Amino acid sequence: MVGARRPEPTRLPETYRAALDYLFPRVTTIKFGLETTRHLLQVAGDPQRHFVAVHIGGTNGKGSVATMVAAALREHGVRVGLYTSPHLISFRERIRVDDAPISREAVAEWTRLLRPAMEETGATFFEATTAMAFADFAARGVEVAVVEVGLGGRLDSTNVLHPLVSAVTHIALDHQKYLGETLAAIAREKAGIAKPGVPFVIGDGDPELAALLHAAGREAVGQGRYLPVVVPPEVRWTGPLAMAGPHQRRNAAVAAAILKALPVPLSPGDSAIASGLARARIPGRLDRRGRWLFDVAHNPDGVAALVAHLQATPPIGPVHALVSILGDKPWPEMLVQLDTVIDAGILTMAPTAAGRGWNIDWLRDWLASPERPPARARWHLEPDFRTALAEVERGAGTVLVTGSFHTVGDVLEARGMMV
Repeated sequence: MVGARRPEPTRLPETYRAALDYLFPRVTTIKFGLETTRHLLQVAGDPQRHFVAVHIGGTNGKGSVATMVAAALREHGVRVGLYTSPHLISFRERIRVDDAPISREAVAEWTRLLRPAMEETGATFFEATTAMAFADFAARGVEVAVVEVGLGGRLDSTNVLHPLVSAVTHIALDHQKYLGETLAAIAREKAGIAKPGVPFVIGDGDPELAALLHAAGREAVGQGRYLPVVVPPEVRWTGPLAMAGPHQRRNAAVAAAILKALPVPLSPGDSAIASGLARARIPGRLDRRGRWLFDVAHNPDGVAALVAHLQATPPIGPVHALVSILGDKPWPEMLVQLDTVIDAGILTMAPTAAGRGWNIDWLRDWLASPERPPARARWHLEPDFRTALAEVERGAGTVLVTGSFHTVGDVLEARGMMV
């Protein structure tokens, strides 16, 4: 709670490592509301007043769309900040200016500056990171910040912004504990980033879900001027695209709609949009590296998009999957979907998911249950991550790594692959 008594701060962190050691224990705390973030930003000099912003939410697709928008703005000659989450390997991935990550020195310095206020308010990891990102953007002279919502939208820390354009890519059931048990409830939270007089891009290709977002956006704006921009369900980007998968064609169309909704002179022309979309890449999204294929699908909707891609573009077989899923996800449903497109699957525990990963005992019982749906693939449980990583390669034509950001990041790091 803001203003609650906290222990006296210990010695302020002086290094990047010490800053992360201070910040990361706050990851498990989720707190909705904008008051704490506003206080941290005030301590940092209200950096969000020094740039304009594009604000992008959604259950899936928001990171890809944000990356595409940032790439097109760079092609247009704009100095761009990009704030996304989570990261795969390095915390510095979250905060980029013209694709250059925040420096280690800046992370340490912003943590040093913000720590007294964090102690005073009980700020969460994401509240502090959001303030750090905006401070770093202002310090590095960003003209436009492309900001991905962390969780939800209405009460997410990033909603302190009053952007030039806001957008919701898509809604699906995820994080119901925090956002509500129905799609209508989730739509209200996601569309809470809509602002009076600001174009609100509705990117969901399902007409019923788009209608939910449309109604929720109008509700969020209240008596103010509501400016919806609905991307028609049938629209897909048809030009060159660096990101793979049919769902990225839809994401690219949403990104183009966001860019065209920006005011002159920030709105890129068609050539800059096309060039940006043709170059935009994001690690861990149908990310092929030799015979390895990485995808951060972490909920049923994301797995469905992955499965659709593998069905449309079958990889070299046999396809072996290394899978680790967080414990709060409906992993039985996700595994049943994956079973349709792989030949063998090894289930394990990603090291960085410790404390949040699925329950190995429950998983073992589920695999042995006669009530489990008949499996097409061969499934094997290997809790030891290093052993599982060695086993999954044997006899594979393609190795698929999926289930969470933790899983993909841990494998990339273990194999020495760069993000």
